[in-house]
Amino acid sequence: MITSACTAAPTMHKTFTPSNHQWLLRIVQVLLTLILLIKLAGFFTWSEDVGLTRIFKTGSRLAMTLAAAGVSQWLQRRGAVAAWRWQHSLAVLLYGAYLLLGLASLLWSGNPGYSLLQLLMVVETLVFAYFYAQCFVLLDTFYQGSNIHFARVVGNACFWLVLGFLVGAVAAPDTFYRLTHGGEEARLGGFMMNPNELGMLCVVGASCLSFNFYQKYRLRRTLLQLLPLVVALVLTGSRSSLAGFGLVLFFHLRQAGRRWQLLALGGVGASLPLLAGLVVKQGGLEEVLSLTGRLPFWQALLTEGLPREPLLGYGFMRIAYGEYFQSTHTYAAQMTHNTFIQVLLNLGVVGFGVVLAQLLLLVRGALLSPDRQARLLFVGLLIPLLINSFTEFGIFGQSNFGILFYQLLIFLTCLRFNPRLTAPERRVLRLRRPDLVLLPAAG
Repeated sequence: MITSACTAAPTMHKTFTPSNHQWLLRIVQVLLTLILLIKLAGFFTWSEDVGLTRIFKTGSRLAMTLAAAGVSQWLQRRGAVAAWRWQHSLAVLLYGAYLLLGLASLLWSGNPGYSLLQLLMVVETLVFAYFYAQCFVLLDTFYQGSNIHFARVVGNACFWLVLGFLVGAVAAPDTFYRLTHGGEEARLGGFMMNPNELGMLCVVGASCLSFNFYQKYRLRRTLLQLLPLVVALVLTGSRSSLAGFGLVLFFHLRQAGRRWQLLALGGVGASLPLLAGLVVKQGGLEEVLSLTGRLPFWQALLTEGLPREPLLGYGFMRIAYGEYFQSTHTYAAQMTHNTFIQVLLNLGVVGFGVVLAQLLLLVRGALLSPDRQARLLFVGLLIPLLINSFTEFGIFGQSNFGILFYQLLIFLTCLRFNPRLTAPERRVLRLRRPDLVLLPAAG
């Protein structure tokens, strides 16, 4: 929405709607959904052939970054003036400082090639997030009242991806399921995608689609879309994602009416036996209380690994001098299964301080937004990302789509349209969008 940033800023008023706008918006909505769907699919391992996997991942990610930039440019050629300003810019600068510290860590990383590869993938998703967020800022500014909302696009993309996994589970169960607990449990995701990460994607999709209820948009279709997401979440067997779903459900129900709250409470009560079976698996409560061995592993990381390199860590996405960290009483791993401990081992207390300050400033900036829908969207998306961050790769871990979603939140919070247009920008606006009239500043 184009509004005055201060009393001295000009505003714009719509006089008529060109007939081709609806055609343009339909095309853009399909493109943005398809771009995000393919971008997310680029994080999956679709083939056992390492060469083909690398080609697909690299090619699809770079292609979708170019596609996002192309959609942004197309909107600009249609009259959406790219006049930008930053708010809460310290959160952006600190994220840049985190990446620069990661670049500097190549000097002391035990495997600088691996650290550089991880850093390049994070930077590539950052570029994608910048152009992709641009599209939504331009749409919200120059096409007020359109049905293209960020939450809806993300929800639809997640729905189609997860539906593909469900179809695959029926057609090729040996490929789409992963056997765990001595072969007694099958988890959706297989070796294409970590089941916990797939579970997080289900929660992200469900949370984003829930905003359709706020706007009373195609409620029956939304309910049908939510069903496979919940089914897939259960099939992943991800306890952390299930906890995230519970928090997301609680968050959205707080905004809902009394009837929806009672229906949800009844549904949760009826599914308690199923939930208990999902939480307590082979190994019983002892496995649950140790977070499947994560707690002793974290303890070893903090008491044995961190004291060796406390200040600047082992290098970007490195947690030991060698390829794996292994304590006497824990398993060996290349990652910490906790994004904050990951940063602490990667970049030491210096890096940890940077990312913690960046996260807190971003949350503060988002919650200060005057737009209630923007605040709710930020919290609704951040909840599953943070839950996943405490048990898996997370928002500061090895390359994953959780990082992508977090970077999108950064730009959606900090990137804004600047209503103070220059003279050339005003001429472009008058030429390409005659339906918008620039009004003089008030006061």
